[in-house]
Amino acid sequence: MKIQRKEKAMRTFEEIKDTIETGLGKHPCDLKLQNVRLVNVYSSEIYNTDIYIKNGRIISISPEANLEAQEVVECCGQFAVPGLIDTHMHFESTMLSPEALASVVVPQGTTTLCADLMEIANVAGADGLKAMLDSISRLPYRMLIEVSSRVPTAPGLETNGAYMGAEEVRAIMDWQESISLGELDPSKILLVKDEYIEKIADTLARRKIVNGHAIGRLGQELNVYASAGISDDHECVTEEELLQRLRVGMSVLVREGSTERNLDALIGGVLREKLPLDNLMFCTDDKHAGEIQREGHINYNVARAMELGVGEIDAVKLATLNAARHFRLEDEIGSITPGRLADILLVEDLREMKPSQVYFEGRLVAKDCKLIQTCEVGEYPEWLKNTVKLKQLITEKSFRVPARRDRPQTQVTVIDLIDRQIINKRLIATLPCVNGEILADPVHDILKLAIVERYGKTGGVGVGFVRGFGLREGAMAYSMSHDHHNIVVVGVNELDMAQSVKVIQEMQGGLCVVRNGEVMAKMRLPIGGLMSEQDAGTVMRELDGLNAAARSLGCRGSAPFMTLSFISLPTVPELGLTDMGLVDVLEHRLIPVEIPEK
Repeated sequence: MKIQRKEKAMRTFEEIKDTIETGLGKHPCDLKLQNVRLVNVYSSEIYNTDIYIKNGRIISISPEANLEAQEVVECCGQFAVPGLIDTHMHFESTMLSPEALASVVVPQGTTTLCADLMEIANVAGADGLKAMLDSISRLPYRMLIEVSSRVPTAPGLETNGAYMGAEEVRAIMDWQESISLGELDPSKILLVKDEYIEKIADTLARRKIVNGHAIGRLGQELNVYASAGISDDHECVTEEELLQRLRVGMSVLVREGSTERNLDALIGGVLREKLPLDNLMFCTDDKHAGEIQREGHINYNVARAMELGVGEIDAVKLATLNAARHFRLEDEIGSITPGRLADILLVEDLREMKPSQVYFEGRLVAKDCKLIQTCEVGEYPEWLKNTVKLKQLITEKSFRVPARRDRPQTQVTVIDLIDRQIINKRLIATLPCVNGEILADPVHDILKLAIVERYGKTGGVGVGFVRGFGLREGAMAYSMSHDHHNIVVVGVNELDMAQSVKVIQEMQGGLCVVRNGEVMAKMRLPIGGLMSEQDAGTVMRELDGLNAAARSLGCRGSAPFMTLSFISLPTVPELGLTDMGLVDVLEHRLIPVEIPEK
């Protein structure tokens, strides 16, 4: 079934007439869901009724309707909940293709994913996006696109694989799946960059929304940012950040990912301060498939919100109607009401939010935690599986950090990780110098971190220092380092770091853990160096093995490779690292690793 964007899926005269006549009993319905407790997100009621469906749309939810249906499903009083919506996510962080991801998210009740494909766009541009969208006809869920606004993310501070300017973005915004302009970081607005303002203006002229990425911004800076027409932010970490965004008219996408665990703090703050829920919704942003499988997807967010004290119907609204209204899609999705697409979950216990059945556009697609039919991974083009091209040989010498001064020790700026968050802090540390080289200090958990340019353009290697990984030996590497997606590697010694990069190159993208020159674990991610061609079960097992290998080296954290992928971000405070060097995020400039003498 071809899933289309709202404008292309406009209901025709014939379709509307058939819907009316079916409701009047002139034609049989395709399906009747009999004896449900309907969670009506418009009236905030739960009541007993039947649901009638024809051609993928709701015909009637009236308890008084007595329509003929070709198929009747007895629901035994289960709750009927609208299909859940993830308002902001990145496929690439799951390491799964869109097809493979179906087996993980659809049985959890997610029927719509609003995806910013900026990762594949930064690797392969518009052609990469087209290759991804070719999968849509195979998907048992709806993939909508938040058109990537920043390719590259930090021009002049990183090397990436592609460029998408205002003209390219304008063309992609015409695609039938495009619903918004993807996350735009504050530097593009506060530094008054014309290219991005043009992208915003073009998006708003189409009556579409602009997604935000306002991490760490408060006060007048946030006001200026919002004044440009930014509709939302998924980067809230604290209650104060949430409150200030609501005050300036921005919606908050409450995020619960692998390393960005924000739901408890934000929902807890909302309840304490008795703030309205109308402009809140849920997203995952970046969440590994294994965690989705074990913990849940958006259904986890709904259930957790209830545990924290949000009312049952209100919690459901955050994942359905609020999200649909935000993207101006409420006439199609977000509720079980006449004329809307029939995305429906049957749930025995509303507070657990574990679907027994999932219907997508009136078709049963998942039952008892499994897809009804396997969603086969399609064949992706060979050029998209050949994106790791090193311009020069990487050796242990590639990771040396020369000291500017001839002395036994020196002060450096270190990226200091914050557990379960993607933000980091600036740490000043004193490190030893030997033979004109600044050394790491593994005893105190200060390791070398490097970004290796992988598009064959510059051959650049940015080297810095990081605290918080906890490695006692070996190295780990990943070809997905946000948002440029060069190779990121952290390690105790340079030989293992070089070997890790070599393994990534040989695999044409992926993850690996190396100790004493030996590969402990690895996984290929050939699609753009970001995603696997394997099924979800295989990817989850391989990632479990990688995580176990990393932890055997002393690595801390619940999602070590997710942490590794975000550590280089040049748009998330306070520091980032790219192939060009260490980045002061708030000042949007490169800074030396070694602190200059005053």
